[in-house]
Amino acid sequence: MAEMDEPKKKRRVVELTEKMVVDGGCGGTCEWEGRWNHIKKFLERSGPFIHPDFEPSPKSLAYLLETCKILVIGAGGLGCELLKDLALSGFQNINVVDMDTIDVSNLNRQFLFRSKDVGRPKADVAADFINSRIPGCHVIPHYKKIQDLDERFYRQFHIIVCGLDSIVARRWINGMLLSLLVYEDGELDQSSIIPLVDGGTEGFKGNARVILPGLSACIDCTLELYPPQINFPMCTIASMPRLPEHCIEYVRILQWPKEVPFGDGVALDGDDPEHIQWVFQRSLERAAEFNITGVTYRLTQGVVKRIIPAVASTNAVIAAACAIEVFKLATSAYVPLSNYMVFNDVDGLYTYTFEAERKENCSACSQVPQDLHFAPASKLQEVLDYLTESASLQMKSPALTATIDGKGKTLYLKSVASIEQRTRPNLSKTLKELGLMDRQELAVADVTTPQTMLFRLCFTS
Repeated sequence: MAEMDEPKKKRRVVELTEKMVVDGGCGGTCEWEGRWNHIKKFLERSGPFIHPDFEPSPKSLAYLLETCKILVIGAGGLGCELLKDLALSGFQNINVVDMDTIDVSNLNRQFLFRSKDVGRPKADVAADFINSRIPGCHVIPHYKKIQDLDERFYRQFHIIVCGLDSIVARRWINGMLLSLLVYEDGELDQSSIIPLVDGGTEGFKGNARVILPGLSACIDCTLELYPPQINFPMCTIASMPRLPEHCIEYVRILQWPKEVPFGDGVALDGDDPEHIQWVFQRSLERAAEFNITGVTYRLTQGVVKRIIPAVASTNAVIAAACAIEVFKLATSAYVPLSNYMVFNDVDGLYTYTFEAERKENCSACSQVPQDLHFAPASKLQEVLDYLTESASLQMKSPALTATIDGKGKTLYLKSVASIEQRTRPNLSKTLKELGLMDRQELAVADVTTPQTMLFRLCFTS
């Protein structure tokens, strides 16, 4: 090609590129000489920074290409970057899960999508793009919620990497991986560990972390690190709104349950365009009453879904950091991050790492029930408030059950309207009136975890 003139060179490059896309590269073998030279430099030779137990070998590359299965959760700003980075790093067996469809507002940073893709599932489009662009890579999409997939699905993966914008979803997958751990005579079987690499961004800030379930700090061990949810005072929302957000929150919190626009028991779904449109229209009406401007469909969706700002370059940095950690975990060539990296380029550039420590009484990963200290005269509502407002628990809609007089009894359940109505009077009863005893075990289920958590009720004087 060195002797060709420039136009012929360009035509030849185009021909080779088209051939790779059509037949998977090099006559359908999906390989060509030198394709993985950049990876081989890390896996087939020694160096001063390799893992002390690592032995350079061609087998590591073969494992990466043929065996290692990766699950990417989320196909948004972080997820698109992750899929691209992982596929170009040699991972060829990838699954991606995402419950969202593509919106026009996604196109400024989620680069696997185009205008023609608006309305289609993110997982499907992202998988199609990677599969067509990177020969040999096989991405399988799953257009559904992570909660719709069972233990057998998650157990098949060697590493799971998250690009989520939801703390609830992070906690749920954290709980799922903890539920897959196997203990023999109280000792953790380390072959049952599926590492979790988690990335998060907010504007010009981001973080990447490596979690070894059962060994290192889990998501719930470090809930205090996540930014608190912004809540507006109810008096402001109800009587003195000043911002467009106040109007949207009024409709979300007060009007929706009162008017039940889509029927009894139908919760507001931030991913349902009809729901968002209804909230948007009512918010416009309330804003007009108080001469407030600025209510838009996009802002409405942002308030309802608690959407946080995103910057494409921050997503790229954090996704790259996560992909490197996945590579290190999959190959054992280098020591992985231990275990939390913070990135901040609001003013200049600042980054540091630290080791988050496990909590002995973590409600998610400890092997003993967490104690709840209440007086016998305390109301069940007080227990519920503690579970939702405690910085270390932050539950969303806990359901409480206990064994009383040898029978299982539902103390409170919010998610099913008929049961909520029947158990609501229990909230005003004392723990003693409900028949609960000192050292009683309470089973608590919540949307933040697939597991039922056990707590021990300890009466105080």
